[in-house]
Amino acid sequence: MSSDVKRLIAVLAAALLAVVPAATARASDHTPSAGERIADALHTSPVYVDDAYATAVPPSRQRQLAAQIKKTGLPIKVVLTPLTKGDGFDGDSDVLADVVHDRLPQHQLILITTDGDFPDTLNGYEWPSDTHQTEDAVAATAFLDETREAGLADLTAKAVGLVAEGDGTRVYEEATKDLRDSSSSESDHAAKSSSGGSISWLWLLIAVPAFAALVLTGGRLAFRRRSRTAAAGVPQLVFATARAADEAELRRRAETEVLALGEATQEASPDRTPGLQQALDAYAAAGTVLDAARGVPDLAGVLALVAEGEDALSGAAPLPLCFFNPLHGRSTTRTTRTTWRPLGRRDRLRVATCPECATALADRRAPEVLTDTAPDGRTVPYFEIPAQRSVWAATGFGSYGPNGSLAERVNLGDFTRSLS
Repeated sequence: MSSDVKRLIAVLAAALLAVVPAATARASDHTPSAGERIADALHTSPVYVDDAYATAVPPSRQRQLAAQIKKTGLPIKVVLTPLTKGDGFDGDSDVLADVVHDRLPQHQLILITTDGDFPDTLNGYEWPSDTHQTEDAVAATAFLDETREAGLADLTAKAVGLVAEGDGTRVYEEATKDLRDSSSSESDHAAKSSSGGSISWLWLLIAVPAFAALVLTGGRLAFRRRSRTAAAGVPQLVFATARAADEAELRRRAETEVLALGEATQEASPDRTPGLQQALDAYAAAGTVLDAARGVPDLAGVLALVAEGEDALSGAAPLPLCFFNPLHGRSTTRTTRTTWRPLGRRDRLRVATCPECATALADRRAPEVLTDTAPDGRTVPYFEIPAQRSVWAATGFGSYGPNGSLAERVNLGDFTRSLS
């Protein structure tokens, strides 16, 4: 072997030796994400418990849960970890579930996690479909007498057991039956006691899990939930209040605001008002709704359209009215939305809230909501009306919904079709 070849080999070897430590160093510098750490841990045990919950679910209980899961023969994984806004999952258990699912190789997976909004409760997920009624099974643990005061370990064990039984929907419906019946009877009572025996828009009574007390204060009839009823798989809850303004007063207010918007559009300069056409569209839509308004929800819709027109004229980013009750006024900020889960649904909505309702939700209290009359005559939250029958339910008065403004939807005939 020539000396030149030997020198070349020596140089290459030295370069290789220099590269390997550098690559190793770079690899060692990598900090696993929260999702990676959880997924890696779940390869070893089906139960992952963050250090923050080590006291509530100590290693001995973790082993018991793992043994219980093994006996079921189901692909169950448990992830108990605190979730806070701004963390690796943005405080959202749905995001946590998706991240863990994506990082695990198994096709079939049943996942039980802590809830982002209420850390002492659980959520259930299943892929590829809810074959074992996981969502309802895990949600039911919040309503059973035996788990009313259960710790996190016992709550998780019960959730695993209900998933294994595969009858979670029946258990959930039975556990919440009395609550639904109570809500229905109270709603009937409120309707009969209103003027002339008719159902008043001022009263909304819906199911509030585990009623603590019926209170009457300041002209408000409210159902309060017990301290821990913000349950897994259960929405942020709402209750009814009596509003001071009656329908006639609200109609006068709506008429005044529509006229004011019309005058403002006439005074606006087309050259200096880029949003003038949008404001004119909102003005036309508000007039359409006002002319055909059948009750308070429609009049609230007029106010929402006026607000949309005002924002267009000012050039400001849209600031919709409060989702829960547009009569409360504008939402808190133009950019921030509140995460809220409607009753009986797994998905969460990002809705605009007024300061009062935002504070209520932050304090885990029930915000006031606007009501409407369902096709069967019941008084219900306006957003429980079928979307095809109410443009307000479909959009949350502009708080959410498909792309496009409220005015666009009204001018395209969505409001008129809902009248038929």
